[in-house]
Amino acid sequence: MPHPIDALLTCHPASPCPAVTGIEVRVAPTADGGLALRYRIRGTPDGLRLPAPQPPGPADGLWQHTCCEVFIADDEAAAYREFNFSPSGQWAAYRFTGYREPDAGFAPSAEPQISLLPLADGFQLDARLAASLLPADRLLQLGLSVVIESADGGKGYWALAHGGARPDFHLRQSFTLTLNRLTP
Repeated sequence: MPHPIDALLTCHPASPCPAVTGIEVRVAPTADGGLALRYRIRGTPDGLRLPAPQPPGPADGLWQHTCCEVFIADDEAAAYREFNFSPSGQWAAYRFTGYREPDAGFAPSAEPQISLLPLADGFQLDARLAASLLPADRLLQLGLSVVIESADGGKGYWALAHGGARPDFHLRQSFTLTLNRLTP
């Protein structure tokens, strides 16, 4: 079984976020071919704005507030998937045929599972994706990112890599984590 991968995210220089001191993400393939993600946000809890709890389910526009994200592509393909996990319990799943080209016919075959753990120095969000939600290839390229909304309404954009002068998590050069996942 492949080992988990730990990654540190950095804040985009155009969007400073003093309420956060660090973001780590642990990515682990699951035995059934899926993916488990653990986002650990450290900072000043009263400096962060978290969305209010909602019934679990799909929702658009989650990235406009504090939200954890993963972008996943086959190793060589132009197509990719985007998943948003909100501390509210809501989620979003999208498929793109190319850079910011949505596949309007995409309907996720399963719901991501999300749990939130508030901590004295921030929070932890765990998300699990079923194998049916992932591209079929065994070798995947991932872009990990987090949008942080500050208590004052400002936003910080955190990612493994930033490829432009402005934050843009869809840029393929930010899909810098290679994962050899288990296939069912």
